[in-house]
Amino acid sequence: MRYRATMASPRSRQAARLRDRRRRAQRRARRLVLLSAIGALGVVTLLLTAFGSSGSSPVASPLAAETVSSEDAAAVRPRPQVLATIGNLRVQLPVAAGSLTAIGFHGSSDGALALQPVGRQANKGILARLWHRIAGSGKESPRWYQLEGGAGTEELDVGAAPGTDVYAPVQGSVVAVSDLVVGGKYVGSRIDLRPSQSPSVMVSVLHVQPDRVIAVGTPVLAATSKLGRLVNVAAVEEQALAAHAPHDGNNVSIAVYPSPGSLP
Repeated sequence: MRYRATMASPRSRQAARLRDRRRRAQRRARRLVLLSAIGALGVVTLLLTAFGSSGSSPVASPLAAETVSSEDAAAVRPRPQVLATIGNLRVQLPVAAGSLTAIGFHGSSDGALALQPVGRQANKGILARLWHRIAGSGKESPRWYQLEGGAGTEELDVGAAPGTDVYAPVQGSVVAVSDLVVGGKYVGSRIDLRPSQSPSVMVSVLHVQPDRVIAVGTPVLAATSKLGRLVNVAAVEEQALAAHAPHDGNNVSIAVYPSPGSLP
């Protein structure tokens, strides 16, 4: 018996090619859906990791938990750490690192100069924070907050509990010590310093009960010379830093002015 060889017709070959194309397209579509699902899961995981605590209390834990070693936490004096700059002047941490609760900047209309914060803003928008985390630039320290009461950075608030020792944020000398009165109540003093690094400006330190040795002409060293103790300013005036720090947001307030004649 003879068998006749059969050959596929052009129409059947075309149909087979179409079926192969459909199968390849379906496989590509399934892979695309799978990759999209994995990507979405990764984004959700990143958001939860980066901002999972955003729904909790607005009061942050002390910064010591993030940026301070055990030795720094037990130290009495501040460790050398620059919080802000203006020109060639560097404003250093005025309290021991273990006492620090939060750092904030806000605007002022009394003639103070704008400071350049060091570190990263902790309360930026979610997209900005996500970008910094993806780009690997979200670990700068110290972290600071832009406070309500003005979008500028003319005033620096360094949070700590009342009674905390306050040290000079710059090297220089004392040029004035004056009582600070808020709402008719005494809330410590304002200590004006002339920094040796930039003598054309004045650095004002507020909310301090001065030590007896602090007087006009007293030389001071940054993070070494004690100015006094932090007073409870939050008892007479609500503090913007309270939204980000314990102890009612009590703080050492620091501002830089262009010249003695411009001091308020």
